[in-house]
Amino acid sequence: MHAITLDAGTLRFRDDYPLPTPGEQESLVRVIQAGVCETDLQLARGYMGFSGVPGHEFVGIAETGGHAGRRVVGEINCSCGQCATCQAGRPTHCPHRTVVGIDRHDGAFAQWLAIPESNLHAVPESVSDDQAVFVEPLAAAFQITDQVDITKSDRVAVIGDGRLGFLSAQVLSLHSEHVTVFGKHQHKLARFADKGQSVATVAAPDPADLPHHAFDVVVDCTGSTTGLGMAVQLVRPRGTVVLKTTVAGTHELSLAAIVIDEINLVGSRCGPFDKAMDALQTGVIDVDGLITNRFRLDQVEQAFHSATQPNSFKVVFDIGSDPQ
Repeated sequence: MHAITLDAGTLRFRDDYPLPTPGEQESLVRVIQAGVCETDLQLARGYMGFSGVPGHEFVGIAETGGHAGRRVVGEINCSCGQCATCQAGRPTHCPHRTVVGIDRHDGAFAQWLAIPESNLHAVPESVSDDQAVFVEPLAAAFQITDQVDITKSDRVAVIGDGRLGFLSAQVLSLHSEHVTVFGKHQHKLARFADKGQSVATVAAPDPADLPHHAFDVVVDCTGSTTGLGMAVQLVRPRGTVVLKTTVAGTHELSLAAIVIDEINLVGSRCGPFDKAMDALQTGVIDVDGLITNRFRLDQVEQAFHSATQPNSFKVVFDIGSDPQ
């Protein structure tokens, strides 16, 4: 089958990659579309030391299992279901888990994907493929409000005007009337107004000029090692900083301010697919028009380059139309 592989930091298109063989309680999914996200870019830079087929944001058609014949999206954590962590209700942190396209589990940048059937969610007819490919990152955005109690009066800042920052700001604006986005790209910031969001946008000044202690909650969606330092500067004492992105680099930051100002530091990862799907189905969250670039799997170099460009927003691989 056609697939993109990552090995020792090198991305490569292959037309002879073995078709996955579903394991017990796994389904075979024919991938229609897969999105490139910041994690994929970081994997290509060495994050997690991943080797195999990357890609974890996808919509496809289940070929086997209880969802056979239906369009599906899938949660990325493949947990054992038996250990103490799983039994305690924390399967996304199962010590035995693999993670689709990220950790020891081939992902969705391929024509076919094997994934636990329990990870799959059927896509309603009213949700298009272009919308469904956003379910996984949108669920990650909803995880913020599952972890942190945010009220209408809370002052909330989002650092980063990219894909995850945009989705996070939309979700946060459902809870707070005071959301501000700091970003580097004016045309990306303009998307918030285009979507009618009640979100203030600020072209990020020099970090030294950022306001101090101005926000109750700050969400770092920068995908950069500099994001945490900016967040610590922006948040008020006893406020909360939420880290939404992982990076291949190393943070170099004095933690003294976190101790002195008693800042709550929250790591935030995967989130609730049901809330994301419902938000897309009801139109509460609008992702239409966010896909700016489409590629075939054999255009992997162009696709990953495009995903790093300021004028690009969401890059997807159109896989369902690839020849078998």
